[in-house]
Amino acid sequence: MKKIVAILAFIVIAVIAWYLFIKPYDYVVRFNAKTTVGTINQSIKSWNSSLENTQIIDKSRLDEIQQQFTFGDSTHIYTWKLSPVNDSISSVKVYIKDLENSLANKLAIPFSKTNFEKRSETTAKEFFDLLNSHLEKFKVTINGESTTRATFVAYTPLKGLQIEKAKGMMRNYSLLTQIMLKGDVELNGTPFVEITKWDAIKDSIEYNFCFPIKRPDHLPQHPEIKYKRYLERNAIKATYNGNYITSDRAWYALKEYADKNHIDVDLTPIEVFYNNPNMGGNEMNWKAEIFLPIKE
Repeated sequence: MKKIVAILAFIVIAVIAWYLFIKPYDYVVRFNAKTTVGTINQSIKSWNSSLENTQIIDKSRLDEIQQQFTFGDSTHIYTWKLSPVNDSISSVKVYIKDLENSLANKLAIPFSKTNFEKRSETTAKEFFDLLNSHLEKFKVTINGESTTRATFVAYTPLKGLQIEKAKGMMRNYSLLTQIMLKGDVELNGTPFVEITKWDAIKDSIEYNFCFPIKRPDHLPQHPEIKYKRYLERNAIKATYNGNYITSDRAWYALKEYADKNHIDVDLTPIEVFYNNPNMGGNEMNWKAEIFLPIKE
């Protein structure tokens, strides 16, 4: 009997010691979101850029982000851990630690609703509400396997952050339009973007903004414009409706679809656009077809 009591006492002491001195967080907030891990990742980063006294201190993984908040003389670390639940839902767990008052929080939390808990819940809810508002502004529909269209193109090579892609397109749309018009070149379809390199951790891309054309006898020459034959490729396809600034949300949806269905893909999306953003209008009526090439 004494031996059992001693073992139980040891277990209780070990659990208390772990809770007070080893447990890496003080409090955790959990919720589900009807979107992909990648969209949540991008939304956290966008939200962070709008806040004061806040910074991302670790973004080395798509499914985990560490964020630092400064509240007065306290520093709180938010570790966001993201994981897919099913085709349409992702789990979000936010592990929160107060660097200056961790022990005091752990002692108080089991017995009362602390200000630290209330602040943590309020901050997480702020992001949750912003995320849901964002999700109402676009739609991604997975269409399944398809093929990209072979065509000859005039294009401008560009690079930058994912969020800057639409601006790059708009700047070069006028250039390509004017040069093709001046050279009496006939267009052969809607513009598209060919991503040639995607660093999902740094949110950076290299890409070609392409105008499909009917190849003339003489190609107009311009230092920023190149030409090539774009070949057909097998791919998985999604339809995106919304502002083209966030069309990369379809990339993440296609990647999760490929992972779930064991499809080996190249992370070099192709985006075919059917609306000119310069013309404005209801963004939910803007359409793009997004392709993720299947490895050969």
